[in-house]
This record gives sequence, C-alpha cells and structure tokens, in this order.
Amino acid sequence: MDRSSEIREFLRTRRARITPEQAGLTPHTGPRRVPGLRREEVAQLAGVSVDYYIRLERGRTRGVSEAVLDAVARALHLDDTERAHLFDLAQPTTAAARARRKRPLAPQRVRPALYRALDALGVPAVVQGRRLDVLAANPLGYALFADFVSRPRRDRNFARFVFLDQAALSLFTDWERVAGNTVAGLRLYAGRHGDDPQLTELIGELSLHSDTFRRLWADHDVRAHTTGTKRFHHPVVGDLTLDYVVLAAEDDPEQSLAIYTPEPASPSVEALGLLASWTSTTTAVPTTERTRNPPS
Repeated sequence: MDRSSEIREFLRTRRARITPEQAGLTPHTGPRRVPGLRREEVAQLAGVSVDYYIRLERGRTRGVSEAVLDAVARALHLDDTERAHLFDLAQPTTAAARARRKRPLAPQRVRPALYRALDALGVPAVVQGRRLDVLAANPLGYALFADFVSRPRRDRNFARFVFLDQAALSLFTDWERVAGNTVAGLRLYAGRHGDDPQLTELIGELSLHSDTFRRLWADHDVRAHTTGTKRFHHPVVGDLTLDYVVLAAEDDPEQSLAIYTPEPASPSVEALGLLASWTSTTTAVPTTERTRNPPS
C-alpha cells in the first residue's frame, strides 16, 4: 500500500468531517469549495505554515516531529485510535525502518495456554490475528460463526467471512455496523503493516467483490474494538444478543481473544445453551484441538 496516499486520504477525510464552527474558527461568508476545514485552516489550528501542512498531507513526512503530529491531531479532533493511526502512517522512512518493514512477518502461533483457556470457556470464544485471520476457536465459537477450520487457510479470515460469505448477511442482525467495524479494524492494521503482501491481496479481493467494502474502505475510518454488543440471527437457535470483550495476548499484541457472553437471565442464555447442546451432538463443528496447526 502507498503510505503517501494513505496519509493524504486519511487527513483529507478527517478535515472533511469538521466544520469551522466545530473547530472554533469564525466561519467565512460565501460558499465553500470543500466540505469541512480547508488546509490553511488546519495549518492555522496546528500552528504550522500552510506549506508545511500541505507537504504533510501529501505524505512528505520526512523529519516531521511528534509535536507537529500531535498539533495536527488536536486540530482535527482525532481520538486516541486515530492519533495512533496517524503516527503509524507518518513513521520515519529511514533505511533501518524500511528494512524492518521488508522483513516477512513470522507466522502467528497460538500458545498452548490460550488453547486451554478456549477449552475451559463455556461461551463462544475466537482467537484472531493479523488481518483479522481466525487462528483458533472453541466449538461454540465455530458454531456461532462458521467452521473456519474446514476452509483453506487463506479463507480463515473474519473480513472475508463478513463480506464474501452470504451466511454472514443473515447471521448479523446489524450487518452494516459489523461491516463498518471490520473495515475500521483492517484500516488500523494497515497503518502498522501497509507492506504486508497478504493484506494487499485481501484488500484487493474484497474491493473486487464487494461494493460495500469499497465504499467503507474509502472512508478511512479507524477504530479499535475492545468491548461491545453484537446481535445474531443464528440458523440453528434463532436470535441471540451477546456482549463481547477483546483481550490482547500478552506475548503477541497482534493476537487477541474475543469472548462472547449473554446477559444473565436473558433469552440469549437459553439460545446459547441450545447451541451448546447442538454443538455436542453434531460432527460438523470442529473441536479446539483441530486448530492447533499454525497458519502459514
């Protein structure tokens, strides 16, 4: 991915969503040619010259200081996740940094202790890695979403499931929201690993086959999800509403465990119990043990 164009589009889309009034500026009279803030207005708010900000927005970040990036982040009202994304995109392009980015990423492996945790949980749980790859799950996790283990390794990916699998459209009651959150998570990863060839392949495939993905990808939104609620219409047990929490693996910050739990005494408790009973009697759902081979 072209880091310069990523910086340009990210800053442009952040400018477009803020009005002069929201930024504390006196609005100009007459029509405005662009939505949101002009480049010169961002420069004024950040305390830098217009030429300097234009160079930054064009992706010319060589020598840019953290203080300037912080000032731009404040001017554009970036939240903590967006600010971190800006810093990732603007990271220095020294020879050492370029060499680090060219090294192939080592395969991710799920530690035995994490497998044991999956086995011990009585609720759906899924381990995700880079690019939203599904690395492992317990039987309830596979039963809730899909039997990823039966798919080719390249297809064991949550983004491919959301955008390319028709089952996802009926599974997620709020599919559009899930789709937006999925793209925002991929964007966050892309800021750190824009040179990942598997990411480039994934983005190309999703862009080719999904109009919704192309539209959401062009928004350049980034979000980190650590907790929330998802609503499902499961083909076996019907409607479920599950809260989720995402925990990062201590030894691999790009590997996380998502755990889904129902609200006590809610109808989802009974539905999840039915799903557990179905899981224990069907051979269609893999056991956790079958996922222990690391992805290539």
